[in-house]
Formats: sequence, structure tokens, C-alpha cells
Amino acid sequence: MSRVGPSLWTALPQSDPAPCDRYKHACCSYNGHVYLLGGRENRSLRDFWKYNVVYDDWTELSCVGEAAPEELEEHTMVAHQGFLYVFGGMLDSAYTRCRRALWVFDIAKQKWVHCQGKTSSSQRSMPTNRKQHSAVVLGSEMVVYGGFVDIKGSSEEMWRLDFDTMAWSLLSDRLKDSSGPGPRHGHSAAAHQGCMYVFGGLKGLREQNDLWRWTSSCNTWTSLKNKSGPPRLMGHSAVTYQGSMLLFGGGQCHGAPNNCLWRYSFASQTWSQVATPADSTPPSKIHHCCVGLGQGYSPGPAEASQDCTHRPFQNKCFPAQLNFLGSEGAIELQTFKDVSLTPPEPPKPEVLRRREVLWTSNCTILENKGFRRLWSYSEDQYQDIAQYLPDLLLLLGGRPCSTPSPLSVWQLTFCDS
Repeated sequence: MSRVGPSLWTALPQSDPAPCDRYKHACCSYNGHVYLLGGRENRSLRDFWKYNVVYDDWTELSCVGEAAPEELEEHTMVAHQGFLYVFGGMLDSAYTRCRRALWVFDIAKQKWVHCQGKTSSSQRSMPTNRKQHSAVVLGSEMVVYGGFVDIKGSSEEMWRLDFDTMAWSLLSDRLKDSSGPGPRHGHSAAAHQGCMYVFGGLKGLREQNDLWRWTSSCNTWTSLKNKSGPPRLMGHSAVTYQGSMLLFGGGQCHGAPNNCLWRYSFASQTWSQVATPADSTPPSKIHHCCVGLGQGYSPGPAEASQDCTHRPFQNKCFPAQLNFLGSEGAIELQTFKDVSLTPPEPPKPEVLRRREVLWTSNCTILENKGFRRLWSYSEDQYQDIAQYLPDLLLLLGGRPCSTPSPLSVWQLTFCDS
């Protein structure tokens, strides 16, 4: 595992069309694209966007129809083998028009599909709607933990959705140890090698700064030492990066966000605050989203499928054969300005696109304008680009937000130490 050096933040101004600035939205990445859904500006939003990282532009996707979600905020969205899974984002009540808690988007067909999931043979119920919960992908399952559930307040329920059978099962009823984080919402969660790591959040009305690990193989919670770690936080974000968890932003209340970046090493079980140069300071944010792209942010063996290509589902929810995109050769990155390192090998003839990368003092600084339109490529070849993207973290939206400005987007890269 490489060491993580100082963080370099760069603002990425967005041009029209682009989503408006917002908070309490949901984001995830898949094959080099970033997807953004809903959230809140001055009101709850019902829009759905795809960000093309190579072209550095946004495309608004359809979010209408019976299978599409309503206005959502404080929901989750994860990606798995060609589908996006959106969970929660509203509270069930007599005034709720649509009581479903799960929505599924077919990336290849670019449309929402009907599938609510089903109960397992040993489980006669499904999770209800909730907000400020967490959802991570472990293997071929989505694990949902906690959240705020109507008048009941914070929940400690933990649910599992099997992507192959689309069956829900309640894990918290079968925990081998009754101890655990307990009811909470507004926390963060990240997946690593068959485990889910949960930090902070609200327990009742009080912010927390405890760290917990849930191990899927034995269905147990473990409290981890949090010495010299982040303060009490809620509304922060967490992603897995190179054998560690990166935690950004959040605060002890809605009106006091911070811009601190923390790193937790899974191997040494220690925290460290990542330094930021004075001229590279990100904004303080709460209820934002952080999305990682590049090999450093790719899931480990326990989280990734053995076959990373698209494949049709084997359940009744998705009966149609899917015509997924094929791969047609490698796409390399071209044009490196070398200052202190050995120049990379010359690009191959089949190079289709390039991104300018400035090498300075063993740091990789990505240009502010993102990938430029210097070569054209077919949409069928775009999914191959994901494996050649340099590691970068995108910070999207969050409170405070400026309206009616386009979405606030910041890019993070690291110096190797």
C-alpha cells in the first residue's frame, strides 16, 4: 500500500447544463461516470444527472414515470453490475404518494425499472423508508444500516439485499453479539474486505465519534479504538482508498461544517489527518457527497465481483436480455509534462483521448478543466477508460450551497510521500 501524502484540492467550475448546487443528495460512480440524484436546494429536488468525467460535462437523465423515484433527500445510491440501487429518502406517512423504498436504474437501457425486492424464505417483511442511513456493497449484496424512521426516530436495523435474488433479509435480528453502534443516523459507512466500517453520526440528538466494524462472515460488530481520530461528526462522507478510509467534512451541527480530511488505515487501525497546502483549501461542507474514481478507489476482492463486466440478472425483476457494451482495445492516457520523473512510454497508435497531467515533486496535479475534447471515441469504448483514470476524489455539493449557481465540484489528488 502506498502512503498518502498531502491532499491537493482544485475547484472545477461547471458550465451549462449542470445540476444546481444542493445538499442531502446521493452520488455514486460506475465505469468512469458519476451519477447524482435528488437532494435539496430551497426545496426537495427530483432530478437525475450523469457526469462524464472524460468530457467534463453533465447530461440530465429521465426521472419520471411509475418506476422512477419521487423527490428524495438523505437517500443512498450504490452501483452493481450495470444497475444503480437507490434506497430511502422519504418518510412513510399517510401523505406519502409512493411507499416504496427501493428504486432501480438500468444503466445500459438508461431507464428506471420496476423492482421492489421481495422477502426471503425466513423473512416476512421488508425495510421501510428512512433517511440519513448508509448503504454499502459487499460482494453481491447491499447492506443498509441505521437511518431515521418516521416517528420512531433513529434505527439500528441492518438489512441485506441479495442482488442475485433481490430478497431482503434482516441481519440485526441474527447478530451474534447484541452490542454494536446502536440506533443512529447521519453517520458514514465504507466497505473493505467483507467488512463495513461505520463512523460517527447522531445517536438521538448527540453527535458521535466512535468507529465500528461489522464483519459479514460472522455477523458481528467490533468497536475500534479511535484515539487521535476525528471529532464528533454528522453529515460527513467516507470512501475507501488504497487500504484506508478517507473521511471528509461534516460537523457537530448543521451550521458548523468543517473541511478536514482524515485517513484511517485498516492495517494499522490508526487515524491521521491529511495535510492540505495553504493554496489548496477545499470549502467546509456538510451533507455533501464524495465519489472516488480510478484504480485506487476500486473495491477490493471481497467487494468486487469476479466478473466485472455487465451481465443480465438471473431473477424475475430483470427478465430481458441486456445488450451491454463490449470492450474494443485499451485506451491510454497521453501527453505527460515531465519535470522530475522518468517520462512515460510513448502512447500507442490506438490512443483515442488524452488528459494533461503535470508531474511536479512526485505529485500528480490534474488540470482544472478535466479531460479535454482532443480526440473522439465511441460511446461503446467509454467503459474501458475507467481503468485508466488517474485516482481522483470528487466533492460534490453540500451545505452551505450557493443558489442559483451550478453544482459545487472540487477535485482531490494526492502527493505520494
